[in-house]
Amino acid sequence: MRQNPVTALAFVLIVALPAAPATAQVFDWVPENRTGGKLLLTGGVSTIEGSGGGGLATWAVTTGYGAQDGIGGNVHATYINLPDYELRSWGVAAAFWDRVEVSVARQEFDTGATGAALGLGSGFTFTQDIIGLKVKLVGDAVYGQDTWLPQIAVGLQHKSNDQGAVISAVGGQDDEGTEYYIAATKLLLAESLLVSGTVRFTDANQTGLLGFGGDRNDDLEPQFEGSIGYLLNRNLAVGAEYRTKPDNLGFAGEDDWFDIYAAWAVNRHLSVTAAYVDLGSIATFEDQRGLYLSLQVGF
Repeated sequence: MRQNPVTALAFVLIVALPAAPATAQVFDWVPENRTGGKLLLTGGVSTIEGSGGGGLATWAVTTGYGAQDGIGGNVHATYINLPDYELRSWGVAAAFWDRVEVSVARQEFDTGATGAALGLGSGFTFTQDIIGLKVKLVGDAVYGQDTWLPQIAVGLQHKSNDQGAVISAVGGQDDEGTEYYIAATKLLLAESLLVSGTVRFTDANQTGLLGFGGDRNDDLEPQFEGSIGYLLNRNLAVGAEYRTKPDNLGFAGEDDWFDIYAAWAVNRHLSVTAAYVDLGSIATFEDQRGLYLSLQVGF
């Protein structure tokens, strides 16, 4: 299996942050004026892979509401109900001084009764762990209103799947892999409009849930993730996302993903996102369309 230094790199970044002063109360090391500096929803919500963005697409913004001298973070739980499958995701993410984001997420892809038809057994579940790192390079999506320069960030996600034998049997080349991306996000406050685009270099099958690489292709290829959002008011945003996918496995074609979403910030600590998702064909089962629901709690 391929080895990658993502875990060590994330650890080094956390250790390198300034040490917090001793205190008798939990969270006293986070000064009040260093949290909650961003506008509502401008840190995005948690993607199914744990990074800050939309539901399906990663954005260049860092998660949470910490501004340039602040710290932000969240926990999330996401559920996607499809005709033949269920996808569950949960995780934690933290951002430091609106510059570096670290995230950890776990996904469970439950085949339910479909598992028996696939020869895996009813309720067979693929589990994938994801460690993410994002670094902002230039721009500011919120405060850069006097320039057309978007906020630009680079990042990586290391993914590890627990079903190596099944992945190999269907033609996958590996049960773990690392993806790299560059993202650009622009918020036009006067128009209440957010636009974001990401290029992800990946060989993942169904975002890694069916492994990495295959009999058709085993190379990292650029794929596009796009988001558009309209702020109906300061607490509610609606929009759509589109995500292209590689097609590596000969036994089953892979379709691009699409969603139409609404994200509601109840307050600075709680948000709810609901969406209609179209995930196309998954493991020979067509028309995987259904409901996406995600809850996020943070600061």
